[in-house]
Amino acid sequence: MSSYTLGLHEVGNDCHAYLQPDGGWGWSNAGLIRGDGVSLLVDTLFDLKLTADMLDAMRSITSGAPISSLVNTHANGDHCYGNSAVRDGWPEVEIISSSAAAEEMPHVPPAMLHALNQDPGDVGDLFRSFFGEFDFGGIELELPSRTFDDRLDIEVGGRRIELIEVGPAHTEGDVIVHVPDANTVYTGDILFVGGTPIVWAGPLSNWIAACDLMLGMDVTTVVPGHGPLTDRSGIVASRDYLSFVESEAAGRRSAGMDAFDAAREIGVLMAADERFEGLGEFGRIAVNVDTVYRSLDPAHETPDVVEQFRRMAELEAR
Repeated sequence: MSSYTLGLHEVGNDCHAYLQPDGGWGWSNAGLIRGDGVSLLVDTLFDLKLTADMLDAMRSITSGAPISSLVNTHANGDHCYGNSAVRDGWPEVEIISSSAAAEEMPHVPPAMLHALNQDPGDVGDLFRSFFGEFDFGGIELELPSRTFDDRLDIEVGGRRIELIEVGPAHTEGDVIVHVPDANTVYTGDILFVGGTPIVWAGPLSNWIAACDLMLGMDVTTVVPGHGPLTDRSGIVASRDYLSFVESEAAGRRSAGMDAFDAAREIGVLMAADERFEGLGEFGRIAVNVDTVYRSLDPAHETPDVVEQFRRMAELEAR
């Protein structure tokens, strides 16, 4: 397995991963799959400079196999805000996502995060603590030009690539990218390695099912959306986390406990559980427990996004 360092890593059979340590908020991974004379890019990065640096690192491959297709695994900006940088280099590139992801992408435009990062008050301080290292100014989001539902098999320079929709889970329209001839899967944010999963959409049962689906594949190399390269063990660890949270949160909801109080209590349990030792972004438990409550009760009122980030920051501070 490649070392966890910034840059492009070959993972075998003309498949590559672009890694961005430490994998925390916004520091996402991407991928490049080379076929005969053309390449497929899996995801872009959070801002234009980061994406341009990544594309420069890929020039030794793309100079002989230009990018013909780009797959956005989901709608979060750290996986799609750099789309326009790809179009600048390859104007005819086909941008592909699930229909649900394409519909969700405009909900959090780059201009919104730029404004939050520039806010001089407490809200700005909050968002800068998460995203202050990124430059969202001047980004015009390029939306997908091709969408699909459930599954799409595409051909990239003679190679069959399977795009499989597994959302709603992390977001409304998550997609994994399976390369059968390389026993490799690019998971998008269906996998965080070394970091805590965050379940914006849910239900958690869908995400658990996505883990089971990948475990049923003949894969040996797993490229997560955040964190170092892994294998099947990384998938199992994510499934264990999600199953634990789902069970513990459901029990507390049945007992009438407030969602944030439940998150605090479950967090204490997890801190003492060696299975979850060392997970980064621990405060995401607040969002995850709230998603369990909302999944079980559609009338449950989820706090707005500012309050969600405030709660995560509060738990992290502890």
